[in-house]
Amino acid sequence: MIVLGWIVTGIIASRLYKTQLEKPAIWKIIVVLLIGLFTFSINLDFFGQVVQISILPLGVWILYWLLRKNKLTWEKYRLFAWLGFGANFILMIFLLVGILVNYLLYPRDDPSTYISNVEDAYIIKTHPTANEISLIKANLISSIHSAKQQDYYSDSWYNETFMDPNKTTERFPYMLANTFPKWGSGLSTTIYIENNGKGILITSQEKQLYYQTEQSLFEERK
Repeated sequence: MIVLGWIVTGIIASRLYKTQLEKPAIWKIIVVLLIGLFTFSINLDFFGQVVQISILPLGVWILYWLLRKNKLTWEKYRLFAWLGFGANFILMIFLLVGILVNYLLYPRDDPSTYISNVEDAYIIKTHPTANEISLIKANLISSIHSAKQQDYYSDSWYNETFMDPNKTTERFPYMLANTFPKWGSGLSTTIYIENNGKGILITSQEKQLYYQTEQSLFEERK
């Protein structure tokens, strides 16, 4: 989406260029546009993404200060300087649209966003206390759409992890391997399975999500 924003900016710059009676050098226009991009901005959170909102056109002020003695030169490049400042808003709009579309296509609270392809999935033991088990793929597939999100790291987890001196087991001794998020989501995840086979802990770049399934994902080996 950012690329589209630059394309729109380029189209506007091209049209402004054609309206000029005295054509400025293209490389100078590019430099002016880049300087015009320089602003004082604030950061806001939008669906978990940081978005910069431009407040003060510092680049335009710098160009005006440099060119103020030559009014003709300033008039020649003034529109391109302001276009550089306006490009911040063009890019921001396309970024917001991209974030919104991404959020709608890949809901961050839906386990199917993180676990899409399980055809070749298998379980890896990550703790000595883990039992020998096999993954029931049919249960995993059905649970992806029916799992209920729960609070992660509750008080009971804290007490179990740090307050119990006799603790010898691991709550998530298994890792779900060879699964993939939805294509195009750009997510990278690590997925752990609870020792009872009914808890799924998803760890991504952004957050950790914990889900409970109605049926166990494990089939114990005999």
